Amino acid sequence: MSEMVLKGGRVVGPDGVLDTDVLIRDGIVLEIGVDLESDRVIDCGGALIGPGFVDTHVHFREPGQEWKEDIETGSRAAAAGGFTAVVAMANTDPAIDAGHLARYVSERGSDVGLVDVVPAGAITLGRAGTHLSHLDELWAAGVRLFSDDGDSVQDTGLLRLAMEYLSDLGGIVAQHAEDTTLTRGAHMHEGAVSARLGMRGMPALAEEVIIMRDLALVELTGVRYHVQHVSTAGSVRLVEEAKERGLPVTAEVTPHHLAFDHRQIERMDPAFKMYPPLRTKSDVAAVREALRTGVIDVVGTDHAPHAAAEKDVPFDDAPRGVIGLETAAAVVNEAVPLDPVKFFERLSVTAARLLGLDRHGRWPEPGIPANLVVFAPEVSWTPQRFASRSENSPFKGRAMKGRVLATIHDGVVSYEAP
Repeated sequence: MSEMVLKGGRVVGPDGVLDTDVLIRDGIVLEIGVDLESDRVIDCGGALIGPGFVDTHVHFREPGQEWKEDIETGSRAAAAGGFTAVVAMANTDPAIDAGHLARYVSERGSDVGLVDVVPAGAITLGRAGTHLSHLDELWAAGVRLFSDDGDSVQDTGLLRLAMEYLSDLGGIVAQHAEDTTLTRGAHMHEGAVSARLGMRGMPALAEEVIIMRDLALVELTGVRYHVQHVSTAGSVRLVEEAKERGLPVTAEVTPHHLAFDHRQIERMDPAFKMYPPLRTKSDVAAVREALRTGVIDVVGTDHAPHAAAEKDVPFDDAPRGVIGLETAAAVVNEAVPLDPVKFFERLSVTAARLLGLDRHGRWPEPGIPANLVVFAPEVSWTPQRFASRSENSPFKGRAMKGRVLATIHDGVVSYEAP
């Protein structure tokens, strides 16, 4: 029998916050009440206790690029960030475009055992955009979210076929929205800063025009559609209008698009190079407000590890992407004014429901699986090293407010702050 008490915390439920303890036994929340005892005690010191965070969007690089990250190191980073479940994107080598590859990812995640690693499936074979993946095999292997993330599906007819097939099954099409005919040769947002630097930029329209096209296909096919890493005010308006029309649309925003704007690029630091690129100050304000109101449903970190040698090059030559699992909760805590209930909805509850992860995103109560996080919103810290194999973070060395003190995965402590 394994047992522990989360002592002296503030338990967050759908109706608010209650000062009380949580008793966990054999992977289940057994009791919530005052003065609970056990041989194993985690002192929560007044921190929030809520459902473990759920990430709709990570890159764990396995199989094929384990020098950047693998499922074990990615799981450690996720646990350190308070996550109990993550969706691993399909842009591995080989791409996750068949059932046996999806099973490999989920089984590796289970073997590591720190978080649930849920595989996404590629929409097209090899993410090449020319033929559909083995969607039936992927579905049979448990895949429910399909994306060519890292690339956008440019072929409208092919995307329609995928949407029609997945609509019948109940799957989710998740889109990296980028019209590549508008972004070729560009490395940052098209605007005043790119003009000042003399650098070719990516217009906001490159993101928005794909979302416009896709929403027309959603209206035609009825498929569940998820917009990945929303970065512009125009994209927010499109998502909001689609929801008002009753379309089955959800959206995510990354922590870095909540925290920074394109002025950071003036430093030419590759730690700030990501796609979609950092946008304008008004775009940042729009995505923050959209997360606050729920127009943007969830936070997806787009955790994208790269080796130091890959990022330690001139800005133009650096790969796109930054890590984000270990700092995500702190960024949201600082950037967007959310009460504790909405905070856990955006970081956990809504994502778990979207993905159909019944063991996650559950408000603490007796009988639920013990997938929980202890988060202290008032604690300040400065990330210097990471559990991730990579350190390409724009938050490294930056003072932050809000820290994960402990993560509980299936009743076992997967992370405890030193």
